[in-house]
Amino acid sequence: MKSRITELLGIKYPIFQGGMAWVADGDLAGAVSNAGGLGIIGGGNAPKEVVKANIDRVKQITDKPFGVNIMLLSPFADDIVDLVIEEGVKVVTTGAGNPGKYMERFHEAGITVIPVIPSVALAKRMEKLGADAVVAEGMEAGGHIGKLTTMALVRQVADAVSIPVIGAGGVADGRGMAAVLMLGAEAVQVGTRFAVAKESNAHQNFKDKILKAKDIDTVISASVVGHPVRAIKNKLAIEYNQAEKDFLAGKKTQEEIEELGAGALRNAVVDGDGKEVKDRIAVGHVVDDVDQHDQHHGKQGQEQLVFGYLFHKCHRSLTPPLWSS
Repeated sequence: MKSRITELLGIKYPIFQGGMAWVADGDLAGAVSNAGGLGIIGGGNAPKEVVKANIDRVKQITDKPFGVNIMLLSPFADDIVDLVIEEGVKVVTTGAGNPGKYMERFHEAGITVIPVIPSVALAKRMEKLGADAVVAEGMEAGGHIGKLTTMALVRQVADAVSIPVIGAGGVADGRGMAAVLMLGAEAVQVGTRFAVAKESNAHQNFKDKILKAKDIDTVISASVVGHPVRAIKNKLAIEYNQAEKDFLAGKKTQEEIEELGAGALRNAVVDGDGKEVKDRIAVGHVVDDVDQHDQHHGKQGQEQLVFGYLFHKCHRSLTPPLWSS
């Protein structure tokens, strides 16, 4: 499966594993890269030494390309930028901010820069700043999201820019992959499905919440304060909803709302804080597509995505009489 993305990055499959904070560590990223996709370490709010340990781990697992996602609102963003340059990381994806001030340094170091964007305007802006590609992520994704759906966003971004587009948000199988590529993307980014893979070190409580969730079990919270997040509906989400109402009524400040979620994602992923169901389980709007059969190895997951995509592509191209025979 060749595209501009596979050629640009030197990967076998046009599949990115999303840089999920606290989930996408060196083991998961290394396994995905080793299987032919692009494994991505999630920087999140982790300090330099944590990200460094994950980079070291990937290098122990594979010599194939991998990336690091830098969350630009992190207080450690500058440190992580220095780190990826020092460590010779070849691919960086960015989110929650503008990577413009780092672009020259990245390119001087031979790093391919791929910002995650939620709108056409930002896609165009990133192209002008020198981005090598963009991840167009629809609101079906987990974690921080924009306002447009994947169906609406990807096709518009693909028409608006000349650099390659990676589609993300709601992709969990070959059908989803085929749909996103038909919209004009040249690769897909998958998060939630890889979060439950065998190589994922996320706590089993966290995985079980995902595996048991149904199609309407995710909610969007924190929209009022400008940082909407999609996560599984639980006690924390309900508290967020009430806090937002209190904010609009002048009874709570933005800082008080943000404090509600402080450390919640780490508690869910690392500590398995599922019994009190007051954790932030940030997952995409595909939880009903992810079941016990998907808790397989990262390589098998990628192969199923690819084979599923090829099956639907062939199904679409064959004439009905030939197919029925």
